[in-house]
Amino acid sequence: MTENPHPSRPTPAPDPGPRPEPLRLFGTTWLHHTDGYALRRVGASVGSLAAAVAGCLLLRFAYQGLQIADVGGIVDTLVIVMFAICSAIAFRKTWESFTSRPADPARDQSLRSLKTIGFVGSLLAYFFRSLTEAPGEKLHRQEYETALAQYERRRGTRTGNPAARKKKPKRT
Repeated sequence: MTENPHPSRPTPAPDPGPRPEPLRLFGTTWLHHTDGYALRRVGASVGSLAAAVAGCLLLRFAYQGLQIADVGGIVDTLVIVMFAICSAIAFRKTWESFTSRPADPARDQSLRSLKTIGFVGSLLAYFFRSLTEAPGEKLHRQEYETALAQYERRRGTRTGNPAARKKKPKRT
């Protein structure tokens, strides 16, 4: 149990409604855009772009290693095509994951290694999304608002204690 940071003030009772799901790097600040949300978005943008640039430099060094090894033109071409295709697929899948849950989670899990190879595409998707919102904010906001509406509907239909209601007489 956490201690009350202000002992002179009573701790407010927790809201019994649905809780927002925290986002990576943002926690639940995405809900009301508080506690440095804008600064976190800028940091996520800069960090993901810097990581993408570092990844491209790493891939360049690896490609130079293949050229030094003189493995042949076909291998060089295959490596370039493989990283380009994997990065494009990783970008698309990462971008889609910001707006909807995967229809087939098992299939999405099987593409994990492909998305790892195309990590530059995933980092670029994260960069572009963080320019407009916290990555995944739209999906989480939509799910949270749906859960909140369902909670309010369920809560609104309950009136009083059901055990205290008068029972209707049975007709014989």
